[in-house]
Amino acid sequence: MQYKANPINQIRGMRNNAQGHIFEDALKQACEYYKQTGRADIDKTPEPFRVMKKSPNGIFTGRFTDRAQPDYQGTLFGGRSIILEAKYTTTDRIERRALTDRQMETLESHRRMGAAAFVVFGIKDRFYSMPWSLWDNMKGRFGRQYLTQQDAEPWRVKFNGAVLFLDPINHGYRETQVFPSLKSR
Repeated sequence: MQYKANPINQIRGMRNNAQGHIFEDALKQACEYYKQTGRADIDKTPEPFRVMKKSPNGIFTGRFTDRAQPDYQGTLFGGRSIILEAKYTTTDRIERRALTDRQMETLESHRRMGAAAFVVFGIKDRFYSMPWSLWDNMKGRFGRQYLTQQDAEPWRVKFNGAVLFLDPINHGYRETQVFPSLKSR
């Protein structure tokens, strides 16, 4: 029996992939903004990837060599380390399991060492930056293993074409307890 691809699923997959790239570009813009303003120096973590074969026409064959690390790492003004995992969904909820075990283990390890560890995520047209410790305890805090836009509203961040993950819309404990060194220079 031959497998026949469902065109609707293919289109959905292509749309989700494109949205993920747009989200990643908006995070890269934020990293550049924070670097230019002296608030942070944060870079995208390269994927563990190896080129296996190159063709003369510029096409190559490659493979991933290890499981993915969190997406971004760097330093906040004042010297504190920061590590972020980025996720995006076009659905009405984001699942805790969107992170791999390795990503969760790495975020927790860095958090224990004193780093600011976050999950930066988008649900449809809104963007959020939630401390890893809250994401990790999603079941205890929200009673389930997913978040909706309403659940995530306290961690919503500004968006101006860039996902400004260090700039909360809803001021509160985040700025004073999690980001004490983020006052403008």
